[in-house]
Amino acid sequence: MSGDPTDVVLSVDAITVAFTGGDDETSARTVVDGVGFDLRPGRVLALVGESGSGKSVTAMSILGLLPPTARVSGSIRLQGDELIGASPAALRRVRGGVIGTIFQEPMNAFDPVYPIGWQIAEAITAHTRVPGARVTERVHDLLASVGLRDVERIAKSHPHELSGGQLQRAMIAQAISCDPIAIIADEPTTALDVTVQAGILDLLRALRDERGVGILLITHDMGVVADLADDVVVMRRGEVVQQADVATLFRAPEAEYTRELLRAVPRLRKLGDAPAEDAADDAVEDAPAPSPVPAADAPSAPPAVDVRDVSIVYKASGWGGHSLRAVDEATFAIRAGETFGLVGESGSGKSTLGRALAGLVPVASGTVEVAGTDLARASRGALRRVRTEIGYVFQDPASSLNPRNTIGHSISEPLRLHTAHGKAERARRVGELLDAVQLPAAYAERYPHELSGGQRQRVAIARAVALSPALLIADEPTSALDVSVQARVLELLTSLQRDLGFACLFISHDLAVVQQVAHRVAVMHTGRIVEAGAASTLLADPQDPYTRRLLAAAPVADPVEQAARRAAWRRLMADAAVDAATGEAA
Repeated sequence: MSGDPTDVVLSVDAITVAFTGGDDETSARTVVDGVGFDLRPGRVLALVGESGSGKSVTAMSILGLLPPTARVSGSIRLQGDELIGASPAALRRVRGGVIGTIFQEPMNAFDPVYPIGWQIAEAITAHTRVPGARVTERVHDLLASVGLRDVERIAKSHPHELSGGQLQRAMIAQAISCDPIAIIADEPTTALDVTVQAGILDLLRALRDERGVGILLITHDMGVVADLADDVVVMRRGEVVQQADVATLFRAPEAEYTRELLRAVPRLRKLGDAPAEDAADDAVEDAPAPSPVPAADAPSAPPAVDVRDVSIVYKASGWGGHSLRAVDEATFAIRAGETFGLVGESGSGKSTLGRALAGLVPVASGTVEVAGTDLARASRGALRRVRTEIGYVFQDPASSLNPRNTIGHSISEPLRLHTAHGKAERARRVGELLDAVQLPAAYAERYPHELSGGQRQRVAIARAVALSPALLIADEPTSALDVSVQARVLELLTSLQRDLGFACLFISHDLAVVQQVAHRVAVMHTGRIVEAGAASTLLADPQDPYTRRLLAAAPVADPVEQAARRAAWRRLMADAAVDAATGEAA
């Protein structure tokens, strides 16, 4: 990465971070080793790598936010001033004042007790001399500058009252509240839908171009890197394996690990592209051929899942409350051995529909049949029996696994509840399930915190298939995982489906993943299925305008192609805005 060495906002030079075992200084474990890079104004430097690569530890060392057991050596200079060894008062002036920070999960970063506006105002008063009478005006200006409407309401709202996209924009407003010269953005779009993500990336791009801010972007999403970054540093196991400008890195990656990362990224195929040898192709050798028509219409065996004209309504409590129609007349079916993808933005109704299939949400009208049982009309005993035919894999295994129970205890829970197996038989079955998800049997004695994210998700899958279900509901099962771990989990799911023959409802906002694993797909928007068909065709050649916008918003790991896709997305969004305005005028 070329440039004037004096034109550097932040210079990280040969830093090493080691964690000691409390008072035992001799048991230090090195997690970052000799990392160095320069961040320049008006440029985005992406720090990429898998979980455990050391990228977030490197970023936190810049801000002096590592725990007392961390030992940091090397040099970190902010506009020439050394940060390693700086006083607590000097570091407090840097945090939020000179370097803004955008965290991955704004719901956790914001204090749930205080309104958003109050928290942004606190940052302003801590680092600037804005008169008290103008602080509120400054907060409103900041919220407006990041694309939020109705700023007075937003400022008065608590975090739980805002959507994920609104919270992330508010977090960016707080990060730029004191006009920083640099911003550290730690996985700023990981939990967001593709359309919301596209808007956030546009906002970060504007901060770079219009304010000249240097942005240190920490991510494992190579599509985001291709969309936003100017320069890239690839880390693995605490070391830098490659540094290059973004065009060079994607065009001619030098390090084998960089090539592995890029190969693991799921790619959206266009109509006419040769089909990849992916998990979905392998998983369905013996399954019925994917069909663009609902499986229920096929003159074969009854479907494992049959959803007909289903509407789900959430009724507001209290007087004058308005009911919310979360799902509106949805119809589809899933055959045994088939994966049915359900995609859409947050609030589209896809997860609500998944919960209805598990019998966790009542339907207002229509029918939901699983394994031949109508969930709405089933007795309590019948509902209990049919739930043994349903497995559920949640987005975050760290939250869905009880941290106080061993892995073996968590996997055996369905067996204790729904079978007459004794302790020895349950232990034998747990061993079989761990082997099926490619984990050692000894892991039965471990606890969730002792496993990686990918290993925990394998445990969640083992628990979900413990009773050999007819239906597996996978709700965003890979969105929190690194690309290489994601690829292995997807391979595992399709391999288990081939062996066990279950129907799978795969809920996701990652369109490339859905195209890779699903036979058929339905696109949901504001509670309605707007388009459905064979995944290989629909996601390559969508007909509905909303589906086109959704696909155009998904970043791809190619800077040249992504620039064209970004321009197409902006045109589609502009057309949608014109159509909406015309409709309102009519």
